[in-house]
Amino acid sequence: MRVALGLSYRGQAYQGWQSQRGGRTVQDKLEAALAKFADHPLRTACAGRTDAGVHALNQVVHIDTEIAREPFSWVRGTNRFLPADIAVQWAQVMPEEFHARYSAIGRRYVYILLDSPVRPAIEAGSAGWSLRPLNGERMQEAAQRLLGEHDFSAFRSAECQANTPVKTIRAIRISRRGAYWRFEFDANAFLHHMVRNLMGCLVPIGAGLRTADWLSEVLASRDRHRAGPTFSPDGLYFAGPYYDDVHAIPQRTAAMDWLP
Repeated sequence: MRVALGLSYRGQAYQGWQSQRGGRTVQDKLEAALAKFADHPLRTACAGRTDAGVHALNQVVHIDTEIAREPFSWVRGTNRFLPADIAVQWAQVMPEEFHARYSAIGRRYVYILLDSPVRPAIEAGSAGWSLRPLNGERMQEAAQRLLGEHDFSAFRSAECQANTPVKTIRAIRISRRGAYWRFEFDANAFLHHMVRNLMGCLVPIGAGLRTADWLSEVLASRDRHRAGPTFSPDGLYFAGPYYDDVHAIPQRTAAMDWLP
């Protein structure tokens, strides 16, 4: 039986999603909890690997098991063995052809940024930071240059294992609530560090240090050295994948309402 799970977590304490020696990853913690609940080892496949320090609001994973349990049992039973900063939000039985990664038709990320002369304190680890005031119109104008299908090599990390740097950004929404900026990215897929590297360009533009035309030049160059520095992982949240409606996968969790 194939079961899909929706997961929320704070990434601050972990070395990213993917299992590593030492066990300090989200995948390691989840698989250990699942093994205790199901009483046998279970391997997970996820919709999108997150880096160290990056959070998730609705990470989707699937497992294959011979154990038949009610969906709420997978949620409550697994959460019993998870640390406080990781929680299964929902579970549902899926057909065998469903795959958390390969069935996804798009993915979303959210970046939360504090605009303040003083660094974060209460929200440390949960929000990025700009000490210079930002202009939303400048950032939105620049973001329009990124929409559509492009070669995003200029925003790709050296460790990226994607087969192609060509991706399609469907939407970038930038809004402000009080001292916090919210950047929402929607694409068919993302390269390693792509959102953080885009933030490393959009923030200087918002601060008046760069122009929208500069971003177009960086994109066209396909040269990572031409772009800004990789931005902090602190404010980055994997909002989750989305699928064809036939799969009826939940696209929201309670954690999404917590963000500014």
